[in-house]
Amino acid sequence: MVPELQTYNSKSGRTAASQPAPPPATLSIALWCARQGWPVHPLAPLRKTPAANCRDCRRPGHRHRECPCIRGDRWCHGFHAATADAGRIRGWWAQQPGFGVGVACGPAGLVVLDVDAHETPLPERDRLLPGIPIPPSVSLRGLEHGFHSLALLAALRDAEDPAQDSSTLRVRTPSGGLHIWYAAGPGHAWRCSSGSSPGRALAWQVDVRAHGGYIIAPGTRTTAGTYEAVGSVRRPAPLPYWIAAELARTGHRPAPPARRDCAPRVPQRAREAVLAAGGGSRLLQATLTTVLAPVLDCAAVAEGAGFNDKLNRAAYTVGGLVAAGHLVATEAEAALVAAAVHARPGQERDARRIVQSGLDAGSRRPLRLGDRG
Repeated sequence: MVPELQTYNSKSGRTAASQPAPPPATLSIALWCARQGWPVHPLAPLRKTPAANCRDCRRPGHRHRECPCIRGDRWCHGFHAATADAGRIRGWWAQQPGFGVGVACGPAGLVVLDVDAHETPLPERDRLLPGIPIPPSVSLRGLEHGFHSLALLAALRDAEDPAQDSSTLRVRTPSGGLHIWYAAGPGHAWRCSSGSSPGRALAWQVDVRAHGGYIIAPGTRTTAGTYEAVGSVRRPAPLPYWIAAELARTGHRPAPPARRDCAPRVPQRAREAVLAAGGGSRLLQATLTTVLAPVLDCAAVAEGAGFNDKLNRAAYTVGGLVAAGHLVATEAEAALVAAAVHARPGQERDARRIVQSGLDAGSRRPLRLGDRG
């Protein structure tokens, strides 16, 4: 269970006599998710699937876009009806306290890697890591499930295995799998996929839950067991650059609508620094813009945005790009400082200290850029 949601004795289901009866556990989970800014929708009691539509919404040809139920605050059509409105959520759970909790990934700005551990035969070599050839000379002995294929992909990219990423929210599933939650970042609407798909896929037995899909909230219980958060972290970390690059490589990025890029949100000083650091490479400029986005977003939040941590993370990533020879150190530092000063005016001295520390740490782990643009 998420610690904030442990409101009563799970064995007895009772509270002290002087305390009012607690809300249903899943309602507490749903409200906790809503406070994180993650729209939720009900799942059928003890199941992984959305609660059933009303009779009218089950008619053939009926679509959510024209449905009055969503406008009428009903839960029909699964994640399409997801909301962060506490009043609506309480109303739904008042009708069915046994609902489970689904989180709509797209509106929540989430990308979740759903790692399976099913005992199934290995696919052909070209299906293990789509787009990455694995020659016959490479032994696949011991490769049994999604944890192994994801670890292999990370190793090929000289990156940390996401399943071991203790900086982000991870949720153990009842079947022995793992959900690894990441924040997609502004302007990114990554697409869902199945690890067994012959088309778009990241890795064998690794599904991607993103725009157009949902994920089960930690603490939700099904007939198979409970989705349990791992460790103490309860917030998703920013999506690592190398994973974003792999998602783009494997077709998870939709065709962008007109002017959905990040450039208009980057202030002038930072934009000029990004252009200088990118050296004419659109990929490098886009990469820097993505890395700086969480720092720039702090400008809209005076306190409690985790600014120092986000700036340090960005500097660490940029340090890896500098160490690999993709960026010039002085220009990369200028871009980081410009973003920091935009978010926290008057704190340039502290920002430079954090930037330098992050760059130094990141320089010890060069990041490879799959396509230098």
